[in-house]
Amino acid sequence: MAQHEYSAAEITVLEFDEVVLKRPGMYFGVGLDDPGLPVTLLSVAAQHALHPAAHVAEDHSLTSVIEILGDLRFAVTINQRHTWPDSPPLGYHGSLIGPEWWSLAAIAALCGTTTAEMWCDGRGFGQELAGLRPRTAVWRFEPPPGSGTRVTFTLDARRLPPGTAFPADLGGLTVHGPYCDAADGPGTVAVHDSRNGPGIGASFF
Repeated sequence: MAQHEYSAAEITVLEFDEVVLKRPGMYFGVGLDDPGLPVTLLSVAAQHALHPAAHVAEDHSLTSVIEILGDLRFAVTINQRHTWPDSPPLGYHGSLIGPEWWSLAAIAALCGTTTAEMWCDGRGFGQELAGLRPRTAVWRFEPPPGSGTRVTFTLDARRLPPGTAFPADLGGLTVHGPYCDAADGPGTVAVHDSRNGPGIGASFF
């Protein structure tokens, strides 16, 4: 049997966010129709906050807060120390989210809107995205003290089954993953469910 020879015209190259949408199980272990997806996304965000890319920080060294702001909306704030000289380097599609936070970028791919904010040394930079793709240019804002990253996600309800929501019971949330063997450190993850008022249902890991 003669072998078929493939040409470049038969190869489809997908962007990162397109791959996430096509094969979400590769990144989250569950599909878009799985009822466990919402708590899985919280777990993925928490795990990456405690286990960032090696050039960002050591495992278990960063502190972060996850706020559940609505049934399909949550924010992740990480006390990441930035080292950019003037402004943050741009990442996927010219957005403020780069490959060093690829898990957050994967979550953004499932979103209708995403807002990314970074600040350091009195300089703050923000951007609104449609999923992972810039909807606006990077803007400047008056930042809080210190240095950090905050990404606010609003999941795209059109991609999810009706009634999908983050659970009130966060007992299924895992922050380390099956392959974590790092020593304990000062890093923590606090999870706040603000749907019924500030500070309700706070959990620390």
